[in-house]
Amino acid sequence: MSRTPKVHIPITIPFMPPYKEYESYLQQIWSQKWLTNNGPLVQKLEIKLQEFLGLDHLLFVTNGTIALQMAIKTAQLSGEVITTPFSYIATTSSLLWENLDPVFVDIEDERLSIDPAKIEKAITAKTSGIVATHVYGIPGFVEEIEAVAKKHNLIVIYDGAHAFGTTYKSESVFHFGDISTISFHATKLFHTIEGGAVITSRPGWQKTLYHQRNFGHDGPGKFYNVGINGKNSEFHAAMGLVNLNYIDTIIAERKRLFHLYEKHLSDFPISLIKIPEEVGYNYAYIPILFSTVHALKSTIQQLERNGVMPRRYFFPALHRLSFFKQKKLPVAESIAQRILCLPLYMGLEEENIQYIANIFALSLNYKFPELPRSTSI
Repeated sequence: MSRTPKVHIPITIPFMPPYKEYESYLQQIWSQKWLTNNGPLVQKLEIKLQEFLGLDHLLFVTNGTIALQMAIKTAQLSGEVITTPFSYIATTSSLLWENLDPVFVDIEDERLSIDPAKIEKAITAKTSGIVATHVYGIPGFVEEIEAVAKKHNLIVIYDGAHAFGTTYKSESVFHFGDISTISFHATKLFHTIEGGAVITSRPGWQKTLYHQRNFGHDGPGKFYNVGINGKNSEFHAAMGLVNLNYIDTIIAERKRLFHLYEKHLSDFPISLIKIPEEVGYNYAYIPILFSTVHALKSTIQQLERNGVMPRRYFFPALHRLSFFKQKKLPVAESIAQRILCLPLYMGLEEENIQYIANIFALSLNYKFPELPRSTSI
């Protein structure tokens, strides 16, 4: 009979603000009796998020997947869309949901985003756009992708589910591309329990998205366009407003924990993700790349046996799923089989990270170098 470990370190724990601060917003909601339909807290959250992220426009929506579907519909993508095989399935399923044909292009091996050098070869007369992901919150090659898109008159949509607060050359990563989306799911570093946002700098598209979020309504009995129910509630907005007060502290703490992992795992035959110099990173994840699949599986087994719950994020590579035509994308396949995300959240202690490092040493049969014997008398 297997022993249940006393230690339990999950992949993440949602940040929970002081209850009293959230309760103060609940009292407002009870008093106003305005629960949804673009309520005052939703409007306030949108303004606060725009200010924090340095954006001119942002729409708070139901979740990150709805944000992607709205972006695709607004951009009027058709036919084939070039996309990445290394992302969460929502990036691709949103394309399928809108009856589009995803065309997978391999990733590069450092930022793990779609390789701009390989995009052009995949463009055909049917190609209408590019949907790329800022993997683990690290910006993709936005300038190179933009150059290819302009050359071929393609729309660029960025799935920025992980990228809240990330900057590239001192600008919000959401300034790049034609439309960007974010997730505010409870597992993200900034969350509204469930939620997301869609961002564009095109005024005409801003108007389209605004009406599209609410079934296309443009007043009683009037419709501006064909829409969807992409609204979010006052309760979710309230959680976002409270959490936003702590976001600087959250990011700073995750940065500290990220560097502690670097310190404790530096001796092992693994690779940690590299942060480009021009990127202001949000420390959304701590991904570890193993040299072999065997080493990864052995480490997962040891971690789980000792109460640590990592996640193979992302596995499998999306192009390997059964409902796609199989093709060879060697970089994505190799990375997806060897990468593992470790626990990272507010409240994680350094001793937990040391504990995880000790498990790595056990799993990888790592022998620490002997310390020199003291010669003192």
